[in-house]
Amino acid sequence: MFMYRIITFYFSITLLLLLSLTLTACETQSGLPVLAMPGEQQDLLTADPASSEDEIGLRSQATPIPSRPRYQPGELVEYVAQTGDTLPALAARFNTSIDEIMEANPIIPTEVTTLPPGLPMQIPIYYLPLWGSPYQILPDSLFVNGPAQVNFDPTDFVASHHGWLKEFRGFAAGRNQTGPELVDWVALNYSISPRLLLALLEYQSGGLSQIEPSQEARLYPLGYQNTRYQGMTQQMIWAANTLNDTYYAYRTGELTSFQLRDGSLERPDPWQNAASVAIQVYFSKILSPQEYAQAISPSGFAQTYQSLFGDPWRDEVAHIPGSLQQPEMKLPFRIRTTWSFTGGPHTGWGTGKPWAALDFAPPAVAGGCIPTDEFATAVAPGVIVRSEPATVVLDLDGDGLENTGWVIFYYHVATEGRVPEGAVLDTGDPIGRPSCEGGRSTGTHIHIARKYNGEWVPAAGVLPFNLDGWIAQKGDAPYQGTMTRNSRTVTASESSAPYSFISALER
Repeated sequence: MFMYRIITFYFSITLLLLLSLTLTACETQSGLPVLAMPGEQQDLLTADPASSEDEIGLRSQATPIPSRPRYQPGELVEYVAQTGDTLPALAARFNTSIDEIMEANPIIPTEVTTLPPGLPMQIPIYYLPLWGSPYQILPDSLFVNGPAQVNFDPTDFVASHHGWLKEFRGFAAGRNQTGPELVDWVALNYSISPRLLLALLEYQSGGLSQIEPSQEARLYPLGYQNTRYQGMTQQMIWAANTLNDTYYAYRTGELTSFQLRDGSLERPDPWQNAASVAIQVYFSKILSPQEYAQAISPSGFAQTYQSLFGDPWRDEVAHIPGSLQQPEMKLPFRIRTTWSFTGGPHTGWGTGKPWAALDFAPPAVAGGCIPTDEFATAVAPGVIVRSEPATVVLDLDGDGLENTGWVIFYYHVATEGRVPEGAVLDTGDPIGRPSCEGGRSTGTHIHIARKYNGEWVPAAGVLPFNLDGWIAQKGDAPYQGTMTRNSRTVTASESSAPYSFISALER
């Protein structure tokens, strides 16, 4: 591994030099807008004084979007690893196989999880028609609610603009909230960048620049015309679910095509990054093909984002390192007790991807929302950075920030006995009792998920949940799946069947 890191560093430095020379079982909780075309955004306030409108316009027009040739089957193409890339995802995107990628890049060890950002690679490509735009709209690090968002306050930012969002009031999470508070709530729970959400509100309905929203924008401020999703709260929830579902499906290689509103098929360009594909799919669902093409171009949504927050690529930082490893974690219940594995990989928050969560329940409470004296416990040492109805977040790096490093998200935690914010815990210390509080649940249980630097980590795949040596594997549908330790495999069962029992051993 040491030699691998040294070689990776060498290749990364070489690439930078070349570039410089060329100068180029549970469910978590969860007004049509006027399309803001570039000529209609003259009153946008620029958040970053270093990025003038002239500079932004020059960037938008300076680099023409390349077209891809029709490659020969198996032709080797140049690719530079992007943050969060994995071999299964690259194989799906380039229509090739992991074995062929490994053969072309013997430097990559077989046990690699995430690829080192900046690693030069050659990938055998098998051409598919209908590739979409290669223009990258936003870095992945600015899609998630990660380290780049630590010092950003939506309330302060919105207060500096004169748009209708500043005066908005809506109901969410059991209380009335202001517009920026709602943005912050969605960003926190879905772990999506609040800057991205604000830019979407501006692009779709002038939330930061227009004093009064149109009547359609009042009903559908993010553009999804569906009566089930009327109003700001439901629109924000729909947008967050849609963005996350696409981001993580592309991240894991499960999304290789999508449809535009006229029924035509589009395949994401194989060199694309997950954030840009998520934004593409979002606009494909709410805009005509012509409006969609404008929205994903340099003079579309990207220009709005830059007008608000500056060039997103100027200080790009990879938020997922190469060879990411999970810290040691134990099962989330007391030693010498047996619980049921009631939910295989399923959504961490909201609906759809990522399947980041697992569910566990004391067997005695199977069959309904029955109170229990059992406690869910800390899977690793850390500090509690959030403790609120149904929710506890354990920060493993101890910096007190939910959007940096490894954190463990617990849900359906009972109010009575819930650990307070700020508590410093050791492995096995009580978090709170499992319950049915929060969202919708068919029975008392605890829901746990992982995040790293704000990015949900799928419960199965290249970096699966490992709890006391129990390794999670996904099923064909959410909540299905297994956990395996050595030669023993248990299968998820909502009814706490005996084949789902797992015992916590001595620590």
